[in-house]
Amino acid sequence: MHSLVSPHGGSLVRLLAGEQRAQELKELSRDWPSLALSARQQCDLELMLTGGLSPLQGFMGPADHAGVCERMRLADGTLWPIPVVLDVAPSRAEKLAVGDMVALRDAEGVMLAALKVAQIWERDLEASAEAVLGTTDRRHPEVATLLDTGHRVVLAGRVEGVQLPVHHDYRELRLTPEELRRKFARLGWRKVIAYQTIRPMQRAEHEMTRRAALDAGANLLIHPVVGMSQPGDVDHYLRVRCYRALLPHYPPDMARLSLLPLARRLAGPRAALWHTIINKNHGCSHFLVEDDHAGVRLSGEPEPFYAAGAAFDAISAHAEELGVSPVRAERVVYLAHRRCWVQKHEVPADARVLEIGDDELDRLLARGREVPEWFTFANVARELVRAHPPRSHQGFTVFCTGLSGSGKSTVANALRVKLLETGGRGVTLLDGDLVRQHLSSELGFSKTDRDINIRRIGFVAGEITRAGGVAICAPIAPYDSVRKQVRAMVEPCGGFVLVHMATPLSVCEQRDRKGIYAKARAGLIKEFTGISDPYEAPDDADVVIDTSVVTPEEATREILLYLESEGFISADAERGE
Repeated sequence: MHSLVSPHGGSLVRLLAGEQRAQELKELSRDWPSLALSARQQCDLELMLTGGLSPLQGFMGPADHAGVCERMRLADGTLWPIPVVLDVAPSRAEKLAVGDMVALRDAEGVMLAALKVAQIWERDLEASAEAVLGTTDRRHPEVATLLDTGHRVVLAGRVEGVQLPVHHDYRELRLTPEELRRKFARLGWRKVIAYQTIRPMQRAEHEMTRRAALDAGANLLIHPVVGMSQPGDVDHYLRVRCYRALLPHYPPDMARLSLLPLARRLAGPRAALWHTIINKNHGCSHFLVEDDHAGVRLSGEPEPFYAAGAAFDAISAHAEELGVSPVRAERVVYLAHRRCWVQKHEVPADARVLEIGDDELDRLLARGREVPEWFTFANVARELVRAHPPRSHQGFTVFCTGLSGSGKSTVANALRVKLLETGGRGVTLLDGDLVRQHLSSELGFSKTDRDINIRRIGFVAGEITRAGGVAICAPIAPYDSVRKQVRAMVEPCGGFVLVHMATPLSVCEQRDRKGIYAKARAGLIKEFTGISDPYEAPDDADVVIDTSVVTPEEATREILLYLESEGFISADAERGE
C-alpha cells in the first residue's frame, strides 16, 4: 500500500472503535442525550468514520469553519474547501453543555457514534453561503438547503464510531478507503484515476474514461455517488446495474467499481476540490474532472452559475500540494459516417455527429422506442428499458384542482369509469371529501392543515403511481406551491397530469346544492376558498376545462385525449380493441 498516494494530511484517520469499546459506548449511552442525524449528516459521519474525510476527526468548530470559508484551510493550515458541521435545532442545543457526551443515531435510533461536545457555537448562514457557494440566491439549490433547512447552532467535537450505517444494498461494492487501498495493492495498481459520477454511463462515457485511463497510464476506479441524492438524480439502483453491465466492456483488469456514500455539495470548484481530496483518501492518484463538475444552473439564467472549466482550474491550482493530478474529461462524440468516437475538438467541419441528450433518451424510453446500438451497449440498454417501461405500462396520476362545484368529482368519477373500462391498470379515486373523511379527519381548514392534506394525497398518489396504478385526485388544492410539491412527489414515480377545472365562481355558486357558498357569503364558514380565502389558479396545468361550456362526458374525453397524446393510454385500448 506504500506505493499508493498518501491520504490527505499524511495518514488515514480511523475513528471506528474496537468491538469491546463500541459495546462500552453503547452501554454508557443509555444515560446520554441522543441526536438523530439528517441524511446529509449521516453521510458525512460515515465518510468521517472510515477516513474518507481524513484528516477530520470530528465536526468543525468556529476556527476551522472560519478558515475553510475564508481561505479554504483548516485552522492548522491543511487545505480543505467545504465546511463539515453538525448543526442542531436551538431547542436541542439549549439542553447540552460543553463536555457532554451525545449519542449520534440514525433515523431508526441505531447508535452510530459518540460525540464529545467541545464547543457549541453559532454560524452566519448567509455569510457561509456567500463564501462557499458564491451567492445567497435561493435559486441555487445548495443555498436554499442551507438557508431554509440549516440551523445556526452547531456542535463541534471529536467522534468515536460505534458502527457504520447499515446498507442492505450492494454491500460488496461499498468499500472503505482502507479496503480500496488494500484491493489496489493486491491488484498491483499504483496509479488510479477516479471517475465520480451521478449518471448512468453510456458508450460516450465509456470511451472518455477508457481514453483518460490509457493517457494517464492508470487504472480506472468508477466511483459513483450513492449517498444523499439531489432532485432529478437517477436512482442509484439503476445506475449501479448499468455500471455493472458496463464493466466487462473495458480491457481486462482496467476498471473496478466502488460506491461512494457522499452527500454532494453543489459548490462548483470548491466541491470539485473536496471530491478530489475524498478520492485521494480512497487511494486515487488522478481525478477525472468534467467541465460542469458539481455545477448548477439557476432558474431563468442561460449559463451555468460556475464557469465551465472552473472545477479543473481549482484542482490544478492545488495539484502539487494535493499530490493528485487532475485530468480534464475530454468529451467524445460519435461520427455517423466513420462509425467511431472522436474527441469533440477532432470533429471534421463536414462531419455528421450523432448525439442523444438526457431528454431525448427519456422520450425514446417513454415511447418504447429502441435505444440505438451506437449510443450504449446492449446489456446497458436492457437495464435502461427495464427501469423505464413505456408510458403505456407506467402508472400515472391525474390531479384535478378547482373551486368547490367546478365539476372535479363528477369528471374524476367519469374518468375512473372510462379507465376501468379499458382495463390494464388498477384505478384509485382520491376524492377530496373522502380523503378528508378517512385520511385527514383530524385536520381543519387553516392553510397549514390544507397543505398537509394535499401533501398526504400526493404521497398516496405517488405510491399508487410507483406501483403501476392510476391515481385520480379531486381536491380543491387552492395553493400553487403545494400543488407543485405534489407534482415533484409524483413525477419521479411515473406520469403526472394537472387538470385545472376552470369553471367560473358564479357558476360554481349556482350549482351549490349544499348551500355552503351561501353560508360562506354570510360569514358562517371561515376561510372558504373563492370567498374568504384565495384560489391560486395554476400556471402549469396540462389540461384546462370549464364545465360551464362542456359536458362531463366532453371533459372526460378531453383528458383521455391528452393521456393518449402523451402515450399513457393507446387509442386502441380506449376503444377496447
